[in-house]
Amino acid sequence: MLKGTKIYSIFTGTCPVCQEESMYTSSNLYNFKKTQEMHERCSNCRTKYKMEPSFFYGSMYVSYGIGVALAIATFVITYFLFDMSRLNIFFLIMAILVLGMPVVIRLSRNIWINLFLDYDPAKAKS
Repeated sequence: MLKGTKIYSIFTGTCPVCQEESMYTSSNLYNFKKTQEMHERCSNCRTKYKMEPSFFYGSMYVSYGIGVALAIATFVITYFLFDMSRLNIFFLIMAILVLGMPVVIRLSRNIWINLFLDYDPAKAKS
């Protein structure tokens, strides 16, 4: 249903152009040696993922925004709904950010590359 949209590519980690293949060599986010390993090109449409050296350095800005959003959401939910102390909230925010780091890394890379590449239905498999 969402295939062909940037949202689909961002949340599935598929090629932003054809959305047929995962950009990553490992589907396990918590395999820390392979969290950031990506294929050089899409095997379906031949899109090159690293368009230039250090291309994904820009995703650090996206990662920062996602981390801040997670921290604020955690604070608001725990402080106002569960009435937790600020110290406990701090430790909970740190735990969520550390445990969610692989997810945030991949999500920020997916958002970053989707800012520059668009879906092309002609390159997708039928």
